[in-house]
Amino acid sequence: MKRKLVAAAGMMTLTVTLAACGDDGSSGAGGGGSSDSITVWLMDGSAPETWVSELNAAFEAEHGVEVNLEIQQWDGVQDRVTTALSEDGTVDVLEIGNTQTVGYANTGGLADLGDFADEPWNEAMLSSARVDDTLYAVPWYGANRVVIYDRGIWEEAGAEVPTTRDEWIAALEAIEANTDAEPIYLPGQSYYVMGGFIADEGGNFAVEDGDSWAGALNTPAGEAGMDFYGQLQAFSNSPTDIDEASPQQSTEVVPSGNVASWIGLGWEAAGAIAAIEEQGGEADFGYFPIPGVTADQLGHVFLGGSNLAVSERAGNSELANEWLRMATSQEWAQRYVDANAGGVVPNRTDVTAEPEPGSFAEAMVASADVGFLPPLTTGWANVETEPNPIKELMTKALNGEDYQGAAEEADAEITDRINRE
Repeated sequence: MKRKLVAAAGMMTLTVTLAACGDDGSSGAGGGGSSDSITVWLMDGSAPETWVSELNAAFEAEHGVEVNLEIQQWDGVQDRVTTALSEDGTVDVLEIGNTQTVGYANTGGLADLGDFADEPWNEAMLSSARVDDTLYAVPWYGANRVVIYDRGIWEEAGAEVPTTRDEWIAALEAIEANTDAEPIYLPGQSYYVMGGFIADEGGNFAVEDGDSWAGALNTPAGEAGMDFYGQLQAFSNSPTDIDEASPQQSTEVVPSGNVASWIGLGWEAAGAIAAIEEQGGEADFGYFPIPGVTADQLGHVFLGGSNLAVSERAGNSELANEWLRMATSQEWAQRYVDANAGGVVPNRTDVTAEPEPGSFAEAMVASADVGFLPPLTTGWANVETEPNPIKELMTKALNGEDYQGAAEEADAEITDRINRE
């Protein structure tokens, strides 16, 4: 796959700038290109303040340069990154979502990081940083969904924390029979949850077909994954034509309803706890990994997260590589995980996460080894654009339409979209 030169894409949006260590608090759009400074873009919420301040202080002391840290918001970031990568010296090092990395690499915006290839990276995270066996980014952190449950309701129902799919269904049946709670809140279009069930069967949303991609939902793996999703969704009161974000399950549904369990990310669990406490209540959540078919294999989960990359047009590529090497070294990677209280999946095999027993992080880290990624190709973003054919298929299947016929239509749309430039 050949990479193409990146094209400028509109006007650069101003971003909040936080210069590391002793900044005067000024803000604006910064830039690299200086022999005595580098510019680093990180996303809001990704780097604990203490960790990044200490890292940059150490780097500045060692190299005698200034690190200009700019914190970006996720909303609209793809346009800002595209623009920055088309300009000389705007950014040196940047954080990018793991499913977005291949797109930026294919446009020629990212530098070859082959010198980092021999580090002991987490293999499940590494695949998102490569294009045609060339490393264009390095893993930084991962995160995945777990089952979040109300301890009180489960205790009332006599439900046990499951270790297999069958035990999971049995627990939901017990809650349905013995309480008035909704056993699980699962909207009809939570497609990354369903994708995990497809991955359990060895499938994915699409597969490579020579030099192109083809939708892969009209397959035994796709049908089996959707079938189990349907078994779970039958215990939910949620409509079949919405996803987890509309309404936001963590802050709009769980705090106001009698919900026994739901599937979510760490920030969603924290948001639900905060919303419940704001209402004068007290959350008593427990957490467990999504069970697999058998007790010796956890269920697959979408492994989200971020990579770190160096701009091909960095103002100071040598210093950019040195900052990246320090930030992702064993020492600083371990300190990063510790600063996050074990609540991220480590990027290196020589880094350990030791989350608090019974925490969300403990359940999340347990299933990190069975993380899956969607098709790593530029066209995947076209598939996720609304109306998303995967979500439409899920609604049709849950409403009783013939799965194979609906999946054939979805595959045709996926194939068309994913192969567009």
